[in-house]
Amino acid sequence: MAKVKTSYFCQNCGYEAPKWLGRCPSCNEWNTFVEEIVTKSSNKQVTAFSKSTQYKSAPQPINKIETREEDRITLKDKELNRVLGAGLVPGSLILFGGEPGIGKSTLLLQMSMQETDKTILYVSGEESDHQIKMRAERIGDLNEKCYLLTETSLDAIFSHAESVAPDIVIIDSIQTLHTEQIESSPGSISQIRECTAQLLRYAKQTETPVFLIGHITKEGSLAGPKVLEHMVDAVLQFEGDRNHVYRLLRSIKNRFGSTNELGIYEMLGNGLREVDNPSEILISEGNDKLSGIAIAATLEGLRPMLIEIQALVSTAAYGTPQRSATGFDLRRLNMLLAVMEKRCGFKLGAKDVFLNIAGGIKVNDPAIDLAVVAAILSSNADLAIEKNICLSAEVGLSGEVRPVNRINQRISEAEKLGFEKVIISKNNKGVKQEAFTIVIVECSRIEEVLRELFG
Repeated sequence: MAKVKTSYFCQNCGYEAPKWLGRCPSCNEWNTFVEEIVTKSSNKQVTAFSKSTQYKSAPQPINKIETREEDRITLKDKELNRVLGAGLVPGSLILFGGEPGIGKSTLLLQMSMQETDKTILYVSGEESDHQIKMRAERIGDLNEKCYLLTETSLDAIFSHAESVAPDIVIIDSIQTLHTEQIESSPGSISQIRECTAQLLRYAKQTETPVFLIGHITKEGSLAGPKVLEHMVDAVLQFEGDRNHVYRLLRSIKNRFGSTNELGIYEMLGNGLREVDNPSEILISEGNDKLSGIAIAATLEGLRPMLIEIQALVSTAAYGTPQRSATGFDLRRLNMLLAVMEKRCGFKLGAKDVFLNIAGGIKVNDPAIDLAVVAAILSSNADLAIEKNICLSAEVGLSGEVRPVNRINQRISEAEKLGFEKVIISKNNKGVKQEAFTIVIVECSRIEEVLRELFG
């Protein structure tokens, strides 16, 4: 009888070591090594796919390769289409991550019900077929071309996939699968890696796109080895607060499109609704003029949107002033406060400052700097900013108003939503007032912006 070979794997990053280690040399986490059997069974069988597995590639000079546009499967879900990069590429492997209960399974099940012209194999290792059908009935009309399979054995899944010949495969979730070729429990590093590798071969050889739903760790990163994110073609992250109805779909990695795109959904009782106009959820509809509120024109990928910046400035009650930001970088907030105090003379060092981006989204665009400054100074002076004004510019350390990219798209979005005035940097190139009906105000210093806003 052959001796069983074992290795130790870090459950956080997948690092392999021949013996147990207290601290992982790769990710520096403590007590994460688990012993796993790595000897493959002697009677293993090579998984057979429905299409030819002969080698079709050969080395050829790069200048002789003929370029062609990638064929894409256009999905009925416009938000998912945009984040994927104008459609689903045949043979792609997509990892779909998010917190428990955020709506990952609901989104992909909803997509399965919408694609009535495609054969879809939905594999679940976490729920029974009755549970999935109940959720599908709540979402809407059932798709007779969607096949449900409750199975955790990868070999059995490939066998069923060969008979069904699906156009799209959905695995919920990759942590529940196991293959007989690895003698370790489902969810372990070696099982996740081997199952993903086999699914990758299946996707490429049959040109069938495969969605993998993945769990995340308590730190918010995708569970499993880091090599998992390198193996797949795209990594999508489903974000949002379970106490709010809005969900954001981001692309962390995409070999076939941009990683700057953003999809927005609203969670309803009958599934997820696509939000075509993000500004409708990011700007409050109240008619009252309130201090501490400014509207910023920002960009998420190729999509312009207007967001509401809310600020509250009050006297520090406990001596040490508080600085808090939700959806905005706290270090950048501290920098802007220092600019206002040093360059503009506003004494904010002894005051609490709270900042919030309405709608629960996170924004990294520096173009909202000017709106953040305007909201803070509006709250500090208790003077409201007119609701028909929006701002779009970066603020430098010397107090200058700096230009931002693609300003014409931002101005067009503000004009479309009925705003009457937009404040931008004087150094923006290619902006012509005659091309817009909205009034464009160009400023070079924060002081000029304040005179425009408050007189």
